[in-house]
Amino acid sequence: MANHASTGSANAAPRKPLEGVRIIDMSRLAPGPYCTMLLADLGAEVIVVGGGRAGNPIATFSRGKHFIKLDLKSEAGQRALQRLCQTADVFVESFRPGVCDRLGAGYEALSKENPRLVYCSVTGYGQKGPLAQEAGHDISYLALTGVLGAIGPADGPPSVPLNLLADFAAGSFIAALGIVAALFDRTRTGKGQYVDAAMIDGCLSLMAMHWPVWQTPILPERGQGLLAGGAPYYRCYECADGKYVSVGALEHQFFVNLWKVLFDTEPPDHMDMRLWPEIRERFTARFREKTRDEWAEMFIGKDACIMPVFSPEEVWNQPHIAARHATSNALSVPVIPRFGAEPFTPPATDTTDRSDEILAAVGLTAAEIALASPESERNRIPSRTWPPKMTATE
Repeated sequence: MANHASTGSANAAPRKPLEGVRIIDMSRLAPGPYCTMLLADLGAEVIVVGGGRAGNPIATFSRGKHFIKLDLKSEAGQRALQRLCQTADVFVESFRPGVCDRLGAGYEALSKENPRLVYCSVTGYGQKGPLAQEAGHDISYLALTGVLGAIGPADGPPSVPLNLLADFAAGSFIAALGIVAALFDRTRTGKGQYVDAAMIDGCLSLMAMHWPVWQTPILPERGQGLLAGGAPYYRCYECADGKYVSVGALEHQFFVNLWKVLFDTEPPDHMDMRLWPEIRERFTARFREKTRDEWAEMFIGKDACIMPVFSPEEVWNQPHIAARHATSNALSVPVIPRFGAEPFTPPATDTTDRSDEILAAVGLTAAEIALASPESERNRIPSRTWPPKMTATE
């Protein structure tokens, strides 16, 4: 397991911190595959085990990974998976509790064969509790944990923040943190352990800053208060061209700078909530006098926390983004985080089925491979894919 940065020549590719770590990934769709992509980006060898009717991992998260297919309902497929896990450092799955046990891939079975294995389950509701077997998606976990109830306008329904919070922030990143922490602990104990990464747990933790101020003037209700769109200096405003700028002038010095650029008069007390309606009205009218990009240019270097609101197709041409991530784009996001001055180069994407090669490398014969990974499994069409086929509106 590699744990030191490269000290080789300047022309050599820098060594990544997770080189030497082998991950067997049996997760599906989004949170688990994004987690393992983050780890693959940092040098881990990720072997994706497909098969069955469950949806494929999101194709975007395939880079740096190797792909095989197994018939996990057969004894031969289960034995092949167990053999593969004997060579692994980490196992990741995202099925409902109990499914992996029925496939011969539960924690007890795999850790018995490989006590050093770090086993991570990425689920919505966790392994135990009344809802453990319920179906769910990002929006479900946000709803249950109060996150969704705190996001959106006061005069409308809660707003859905794509699937960024529960799936990725509360799911993928928390799982990756748990895996890396367990790998570190293994250097001291010599043993792996079980990581229960539940997205509702991540959501509850992400709200740590907001629980104590809920139903106080800071965050009295959805869409009100300091950070939810109620404060006139922490929200978005429409500009002359119909585009938007974001205003984040929370602190006194930032608000003073903002006010000076907009009006060049003595600023009001921005913490006096009684003045908020008047301030909001003045900001609304003022920002409509210029285009988004005119305001953005005017506020450069002014320390007022004003940024243009870009649509996704504009982002990669923004000068700062382009300078920091010159080789990244919408189809190849940057490797994060950085270790030093320059980012790591994203690994290549190759979704070729490598079942024969990988299974042979762990000692399976051609006959055993044919049973464990039959053509019927390799050619199976999954029940769910991304993006789904949709009928466009006229």
